[in-house]
Amino acid sequence: MSQRQMQGQPMIILGEDSQRMKDKSAQEHNISAARAVAESVRSTLGPKGMDKMLVSSMGDVTVTNDGVTILQEMDIDNPTASMIVEVAETQEDEAGDGTTSAVAIAGELLKNAQDLLEQDIHPTAIIKGFDMAASESKEIVADIATDVDPDDEELLRKVAETSMTGKGAELNKELLAQLIVDAVNAVTVEAEDGSVVADLEYLNIETQTGSSAGNSELLEGAVIDKDAVHEEMAENVDDAKVLLIDTAIELDETDVDAQLSVDDPSQLQTFLDKEEEQLKQMVDQIAATGANVVFCQKGIDDMAQHYLAQQGILAVERAKKSDIEFLKEVLGARVVSDLDSATEDDIGHGSVERDAAEGLFYVEGTGADAHGVTLLLRGSTDHVVDELERGVTDALDVVASTVANGTVLGGGGAPEIEVAARLRDYADSVEGREQLAVEAFADALEIIPRTLAENAGLDSIDTLVDLRAAHEDGEVSAGLNVFTGDVEDTLETGVVEPAHAKRQALSSAVEAANLVLKIDDIIAAGDLSTSGDGDEGGAPGGAPGGMGGMGGGMGGMM
Repeated sequence: MSQRQMQGQPMIILGEDSQRMKDKSAQEHNISAARAVAESVRSTLGPKGMDKMLVSSMGDVTVTNDGVTILQEMDIDNPTASMIVEVAETQEDEAGDGTTSAVAIAGELLKNAQDLLEQDIHPTAIIKGFDMAASESKEIVADIATDVDPDDEELLRKVAETSMTGKGAELNKELLAQLIVDAVNAVTVEAEDGSVVADLEYLNIETQTGSSAGNSELLEGAVIDKDAVHEEMAENVDDAKVLLIDTAIELDETDVDAQLSVDDPSQLQTFLDKEEEQLKQMVDQIAATGANVVFCQKGIDDMAQHYLAQQGILAVERAKKSDIEFLKEVLGARVVSDLDSATEDDIGHGSVERDAAEGLFYVEGTGADAHGVTLLLRGSTDHVVDELERGVTDALDVVASTVANGTVLGGGGAPEIEVAARLRDYADSVEGREQLAVEAFADALEIIPRTLAENAGLDSIDTLVDLRAAHEDGEVSAGLNVFTGDVEDTLETGVVEPAHAKRQALSSAVEAANLVLKIDDIIAAGDLSTSGDGDEGGAPGGAPGGMGGMGGGMGGMM
């Protein structure tokens, strides 16, 4: 084609199924999707937050108000929304709690950024302002935080109770808080540099239905919810020499189908005798190590079970991989993958006791390398105990974080109000349009106390006015008591949060918001929708119909 023919003709570089959205439409689309995620979990925030019922495609039901669980279980097919879900996952990994707060702040940052974009403020200026505000916020949090003595059990219990309030663990939070503090203390060690670290790798959580959460307990060692493989095996072994095996005590299956032709019954009997001999040899190898207890991750052949019982060896099959790994720590043992190489050095020493009423094995280690505790949580139903486990896991993480980092803040929205007030003063010293972004950041932080008030059925405007007035009077820890509606010193009344979780929430939220704001062009290889044929409406912000699928997946959750 000549140059003259090229002139005036559009250059098509994308496939015919490709979708594209540019500039303001792309920004509006991304912000709308991110805000939809934030809105979906905001009602779960705080002690008065509501629960969500999530039903999977397989019919499994989850009832929870844990932010990260809700977002992970939701069927989200929007790429921008998925980026906000990652905020919750990062917050969970780094701090253990505060996932809903992090997502809510990210959503509010983007909402305020959209107002600035409509005033023709460039995204780069907004991003720079947000970064400046986030850096200043973390310094303010460090300034207002209170140091904690790792031995201050009363304060650690308050941290645990605050984390569990509003979750399934709330009814028995005093008992559970004490168990959590005891569990963290049991696995807290001093690092080489002199710092204190709570190593939760040595803490296992087991759940059991059919009882009250008030019957939960902290146990030394491990708890295995399994039965002995043979009724003639002893169930209590005081001087237990335990062998951990992650391979099956069975004969290997052939890789190909095979047929065996026999001329008389004696040939078949010879074949069966050979199999029995191989199984007996495997049991003899176990006995040769001196083991009198075996925990096997895989199955144990019926004939091998018989031989183990004859040898006086207690055996448990199909133990969970996580249980085998934990038993390794509890007993100071090694996990054996090949019986031919098993030796006495692989044995772990301890005691094994059977609780017939509960259907549990209690395993304690006695060796120098043995350590580990188990938090046994009980609940009336599977749904109750699952939510209880989520609440306790979050509380364990925040208590461990508090022990390691050593600083706390008052809760009830107090840190957000104080940081917002100081940010507004800081904004006066910022030149250029970034000043507006810093002020927008300050406004976004107040989404936390505002949402706490809304979820408690209180007037959010009156609450904000009262909180701001208290902080102007120098009450740094003045927060909202959602049960009475009063403003009080939350640090004194026991509503306490780890400062590390607050700093991480600010970092995660601003990074996600800036990532979304930096996008001005969306190019999709095809229709990203998994919920329709692409003809069901358009995306937010007047996007072309083909892009509607990117936002369509979020519609069902609102």
